[in-house]
Amino acid sequence: MAVDVNKNSYTFIFAAAMVVVVGVILSAAAISLKPMQDKNIENEKKQDILSTIGFAKDETSREEAAELFPEYVNKQIVLDMSGAEVEGEAFKIDLAKQVKLPVEEQTWPLYIAEKDGKTFYVVPLRGKGLWGPIWGYVSLEEDLNTIYGASFDHKTETPGLGAEINKGFFQDQFIGKKLFENGEFISVAVVKGGASGQYEVDGISGGTITSNGVDAMLKDCISFYLPYFEQIQGGQMTMNAQ
Repeated sequence: MAVDVNKNSYTFIFAAAMVVVVGVILSAAAISLKPMQDKNIENEKKQDILSTIGFAKDETSREEAAELFPEYVNKQIVLDMSGAEVEGEAFKIDLAKQVKLPVEEQTWPLYIAEKDGKTFYVVPLRGKGLWGPIWGYVSLEEDLNTIYGASFDHKTETPGLGAEINKGFFQDQFIGKKLFENGEFISVAVVKGGASGQYEVDGISGGTITSNGVDAMLKDCISFYLPYFEQIQGGQMTMNAQ
């Protein structure tokens, strides 16, 4: 019996069948590509971390970062709010989820790197910009006071304005800046023009809200690590209560 391809029912059945077939193909493609996508995300994270200790992202590919990471990042720990080390896999901690938890339930990773005979403590950051999340890393020198390098990024900040936080001209300002004044934690302020001294950097012109987000992100995230840093420094640090 011949099928009348001109009937509406045939058209509907054919269209439905094609939707199912295409859906199956797309699902299979997504599943097969996920391991590669996950690996790219992992390598980009390693690239970001390494960029704070002197491996420029424009000179170090993701693949190279994957090879260099275990050579230079020789310790990863997980900390609770008291500064105590707890069980967990540091690299797999999702800060986007952690920041939504009550602070007493949060656990944050810390990456400890060795390069040219020096130790660096790489602190991950997570905050809010104008349109969405912002994040990054800062590496601290052995004194736990001096910033050695910084890397910031975003998802949806305005091109040419807040999105500029991932550019070298902004990030490089943080190199050599100080977090503590006379033993008191004050962080690094992102100010609107006219930055001066060891505790300020210039914000992004036209990107005030994103700049303020970086300012708050630095203070809030580094504050979480103060109890651990105090243990290392023998209780010589205090936090600005303001």
